[in-house]
Amino acid sequence: MTVRTRPALWWRMGIVLSAGLGLSLGTAPLVYFTVQSNVIVLGYFIGAVYWMTKRGTVDAPAPRLRGAATLYILITGLVSHILLQHGANPLPGLVSGPDRLAHWSSFFLHYVTPVMVIIDWLVLKPRNAAAWKDIPLWLAFPLGYAAIVLTRNALFDDYPTPYPYFFFDPTTKGYGYVWGQIAQLTVEFVVLAALVVGLDRLGTLVAGKLRPAPQA
Repeated sequence: MTVRTRPALWWRMGIVLSAGLGLSLGTAPLVYFTVQSNVIVLGYFIGAVYWMTKRGTVDAPAPRLRGAATLYILITGLVSHILLQHGANPLPGLVSGPDRLAHWSSFFLHYVTPVMVIIDWLVLKPRNAAAWKDIPLWLAFPLGYAAIVLTRNALFDDYPTPYPYFFFDPTTKGYGYVWGQIAQLTVEFVVLAALVVGLDRLGTLVAGKLRPAPQA
């Protein structure tokens, strides 16, 4: 069986398709973390598909980058569903409403792609590739994103889309609220990063349990 017939390759091509559709159907600017995280996922999995076909392997390349992409898209999905949409069902907007194209874009960006990437992380190879020491490196991007948003708006008053998310906006509740939100999100992101590493370990354990024992 060649790599071109392996489910891993086709699954990762599906991730590329999902992220690509979400980005191309929408009009949100790059200033949003959602867009940036999906661009990272798209770029990584395009590279992964190329690597797999070039090397004839089902193992994805650059496990550290794969873990980072998984964390960022997980953050995107959870923050959107819990904080921004308050757990609302995303399905009705796909079949009714004035802007179904935008709803489809959001559905791919916030639901389909994150779920597919998490499944990829849980099921596909390489396994046991993430390290606990990777967590601070992974967190540099979301924390740097927050720092750039706040610094940019302190320097440029007329920047378009000054506060992409409500928890960055100090105009109503002040900077104390903003820093409190960032501190809370940082703790939650650390937990999510640990979960990503833990799921990698769990996937390895489950795969080992399911693997047939060698015959004597």
